[in-house]
Order: sequence, then structure tokens, then C-alpha cells
Amino acid sequence: MSRRAGSAGRHTTLAFVESPVQLLNVLEWAHAHAPGAELTLVVLSPTDPMTRGQLRRMAELAREEGHTVRWEEARGGPAAPFQTIGGLTGRLRRADRVVLGDPFSRYVQLLLTITKARDLVVVDDGTATMEFVAQLARGERLVRWHRKGGRPGPRDLLFAPVSSSARRRLTPSEKRRVEIFSSMPMEETPAGVTVTANAFAWTRSRFGPPRITKGADMVGTSLVETGVVDADRYLEAVQTLAKAHGATRYFAHRRESTEKLHRLAVESGLEIVRPDLPLELIARRGPIGRTILSFPSTVVHTLPLALSGTEVRVAVCDIDPAWLTQNASPRAQGFLSGVTGTARDVHRLSAVSAV
Repeated sequence: MSRRAGSAGRHTTLAFVESPVQLLNVLEWAHAHAPGAELTLVVLSPTDPMTRGQLRRMAELAREEGHTVRWEEARGGPAAPFQTIGGLTGRLRRADRVVLGDPFSRYVQLLLTITKARDLVVVDDGTATMEFVAQLARGERLVRWHRKGGRPGPRDLLFAPVSSSARRRLTPSEKRRVEIFSSMPMEETPAGVTVTANAFAWTRSRFGPPRITKGADMVGTSLVETGVVDADRYLEAVQTLAKAHGATRYFAHRRESTEKLHRLAVESGLEIVRPDLPLELIARRGPIGRTILSFPSTVVHTLPLALSGTEVRVAVCDIDPAWLTQNASPRAQGFLSGVTGTARDVHRLSAVSAV
């Protein structure tokens, strides 16, 4: 049921998202800090079919909450970026509040150079949020954690002035307030930035409580696809972990390749599930296993919040340094250990040995 409110016009708020989790966390932010407000959600659609499918479903939920959704085929050809930015320029200049999900996105960084909004809100984008906050606090250039340590490529150098401008705009000043809305732990908080906690209150109110099964479920990761973890080592670890804990289902990450998932299904016997919504909503909707097994990822922080009040246990397995590829960032092991070590309300498992 729509919950449009007539008093919502006091703020002109634009939100930019590129993933289902970002859209979910915009809804969480609106529920916690702007109840009754009508947002204009701009989906900068990626090309990946799984991500697009989840975004479509999340867009339906956003509309049910009374928000306007503007779907942009932002990557639909060479002219698409110019058409998207041109169509949004007027709205950006009129908006007094901009909510964004990925400060590392070149698209978002470019849009930030246009806006004159006094309020900027960065909503949770998982482990990337931890890295963004640390980099902003130290005044470093904005680089995703799994790429850090490598030399900037030609495109990075070409885009450097835009990235620097975006970082300045994400730094609080007399003219601009910056808020970070996150469920992730933060060791360093940038001066002047307001940090508010995402407790997944909207998710808990909208879905569940779930029916809990006796077995265990596994959560997939895209660490192989991002070049951090070796594919063979990952599949061996999944098989060992599933056998040890009696897992029967594997919830695939939206970026996991079809080839890897097919091989995993054949070699492990796990049922591969391609979720149509972010896992926080899938788990809350149920049915879900009494134990959820995961490698270091965002869900080890978010699932305990989404499943608060239930008997589900989240268990996280460390990444063995031997699993890392030669191309993995020098910071990869430390970052992944930090993701696990800072997780609250989870059971920590040692790295499993090969089958």
C-alpha cells in the first residue's frame, strides 16, 4: 500500500542507485530518517541480467512505498551516458538533498560535480562503505579495495579530476552536510560527517518472521569474479564447508558466473538458488536454514540485523591466504580479515582445508 504524504515536498530528494542492495538501503534510510517523504529514485541500470532483475523487483517495492522510480538505461550504448546526464542535470541542480549508494562509481562521481545540494547522504553499499569512509577520513583518492595497490590505468588518470572533485564534495563544509547511513563498522570517521546506523527496521517490518528449516544454507560470493580468490580453491572450500555443516542450498551472488555455478552444482550437489531480491529480504521472507554459512562479505554484518529476533545463526568462514590469486590486491587478506573480525553476532569458523 502506498504511503504518500502531502508534507513531503519540503525536500527535493534525488537518490541514485546501481545495485539492489543500494536501493534496499535507500528504502531503509527513508524509513528511518525521512518517513512519509516521496523520493525520486534514479536507477542507473547496469547490463548484468541478474542485477537488472533484482533491481526491477526492488523498484516495485519502492513504488509500493510511494516513491517515484526513474529507470535509466545508463549503459545502453555510447550515447547513453550523455543522454542520462543531460536528462538529469535540471533535477540535480534543483535537488536540495542527494542520496547515493556508490561513491566509487564514476557515474555517481560525475553527477556529483553537477549537484548543488546542501545535503549529501551515502547509504550502505556493504564492504565498499567501510573502505570509502576510511579513504575519506585519510584524504585519499577513492579506489575500491580489491583494486587498491595497482597502478592507475589510462581511464583512471583521465577521470582523476572528476574523482577529486567528487571527493571534495563528499567532504563536509559550511555549505554542505554529509551523512553516512550504514550497518557496517567504521574505525575512522571523517571529520564533520554524521554517521547513522542502519538497523534494517524497514526489512523487519515489511517481511517475516521467516519459517526456519533444520538444515544449513550457504551464501555465495563474487571474490572469484573480482580476481581475489582462485576458482578451484573456492569450489573446494565450498564443498568442504557444505559437507561439514550439512548445507543443501547455495544462494548465489548476483555477480557469480554461470559457468562457476554450474561446476559448483555438479561437484558439490548443492541446489543453486538465484535470488530475485537481496538476501536480507530473501532470508527475512523465508524459509531459511537455521545456520547460514558465509565467507567474508557484507551479509555477515547485515543478516544478523535483518534476522534479529529469530533463531538463525550466521557463521562466517575465514579466507585462507593460500586461496588468493597472484593478481589479488596486497590489501586483500587484511581487508577480508577485518570484514570478518568486526562482524557482530556471528559465529566465526576457521578457514577450511581442501577436500
